[in-house]
Amino acid sequence: MTENTETQPAPQQVGVLVVTHGEFGSALLDAAQMILGRQQGLAAVSVQVTNGVDEVVVALKAGLASLETGLGVIVLTDLFGGTPTTLSLSLLKTGNLEVVAGVNLPMLLKVLQNRTQSLSELAGQAKAAGQQGIVVPGEMLRKKAAGS
Repeated sequence: MTENTETQPAPQQVGVLVVTHGEFGSALLDAAQMILGRQQGLAAVSVQVTNGVDEVVVALKAGLASLETGLGVIVLTDLFGGTPTTLSLSLLKTGNLEVVAGVNLPMLLKVLQNRTQSLSELAGQAKAAGQQGIVVPGEMLRKKAAGS
């Protein structure tokens, strides 16, 4: 399991924990920082097939603790029903966090740009941005060509 923890978030920012199968979360954080520049208060927990449940839970708790500054932590996971999401959801009652499944780059960018929002507002924005980021460009182009 890989943990990619950056510096503490600013006191007025929600922490961001990306929990995924394999190294997907770390790659997303790298891509987001390529676009937005270096960010504070980020961490990724990579769940590998060799990880035991207890090991992953320990990593999740450590990530949450390191990112909490009072506004909470938003946990972005890759697949609803998968181990990263299930284990993240098991920690809902242990702290001030919100879990959003289906992470993609548009979702992560929206979250990083709006971390002064409340957790519930931020979760709603994350969901909307993630959904809006899914497009079939060829379909759009065909509709545009048919309308010309």
